Amino acid sequence: MADDARPAPLEFAYWVPNVSGGLVTSTIEQRTDWGFDYNKKLAQTAEKNGFSYALSQVRYMASYGADHQHEPTSFSLALLLATERLKLIAAVHPGLWQPAVLAKWVATADHLSNGRIAVNVVSGWFKQEFIAMGEPWLEHDERYRRAAEFMQVLREIWTKDEANFSGDFYRVHDFSLKPKPLQLPGRPHPEIFQGGNSTAARYNGGYYADWYFSNGKDYDGFSEQVTEVLAHARDAGRTTPPKFALNGFMIARDSAEEARETLREIIAKADRAAVEGFRDAVQQAGASTRDKRGMWADSTFEDLVQYNDGFRTKLIGTPEQIADRAIEYKRRGASLLLLGFLHFQEEVEYFGKHVLPIIREKEAELDEKEPVGAGVR
Repeated sequence: MADDARPAPLEFAYWVPNVSGGLVTSTIEQRTDWGFDYNKKLAQTAEKNGFSYALSQVRYMASYGADHQHEPTSFSLALLLATERLKLIAAVHPGLWQPAVLAKWVATADHLSNGRIAVNVVSGWFKQEFIAMGEPWLEHDERYRRAAEFMQVLREIWTKDEANFSGDFYRVHDFSLKPKPLQLPGRPHPEIFQGGNSTAARYNGGYYADWYFSNGKDYDGFSEQVTEVLAHARDAGRTTPPKFALNGFMIARDSAEEARETLREIIAKADRAAVEGFRDAVQQAGASTRDKRGMWADSTFEDLVQYNDGFRTKLIGTPEQIADRAIEYKRRGASLLLLGFLHFQEEVEYFGKHVLPIIREKEAELDEKEPVGAGVR
């Protein structure tokens, strides 16, 4: 394969720990802090160790082990100003943001960061937050219809001199945004991420998102989502289909036994009350879909100790074992792996030193054999 035809390298993102409690709901020691000083150092470490993106989580009130939280858009901007290359994905809720206001905020953040801001449109699962803030709570598929309009409005405002949109949830009339986000090669506007497991989420990903986020999945589960989302993109007539990102919790250790023991300890020390409360909340949300295929609908207790099913991706073992799994996910269509860790600072450094070089070696071998996505089935 000619050098200029090589697939893009697999990229990596990390979950910004801007929410207390770390990335597992467990009483195991987590040398991770939700404060800004820790996160500033972490962001700088991450961009030196092979990470292209970071995702700031969105929680507005205490829940299920996350007692404190920083607001994601302001936190993302602060991290952007503390770094040079790292892209920040700020999670946002339709229904709590007006899309034209967010479009303006993103344009400003884009200029301040030289084009490094993105958004993750989260349709919402935590009913109590909406109720506590006096906002209406919509049923599952209606939340995704609102999110679909939200993404369309953002793109309309960012790309049109005078934006117009008339939907069931949002209307804009001759809205002119100046300055617009930066025009960068290969990026017509700031990137829009969107995720979920449900039929509605897959439809939105295929029709409207630049990136589709998958919850933690095994090989076949991920391939199924890729196939379905790409089918929706073809139905939509998109010339540039969405790219795919996959969530995973990484436990990279010098031996497979050590990695497995860490996972065993995480689960053994799970905060049972917090995990069960979270399970009750999110599985009701998943079961509310028409075909019962929503997010977390089939997650076990052990899955939900990492609240986005990150253990299911099985990025657990030696650097060599993890690299093999990462390459197989790339073969099946993944362009980005979103990673969580137990001890973020130390493990991000370990990833950059021990795991990433092996991934790049195996990636070069894969790219010589077959084009990216050839393994999708």
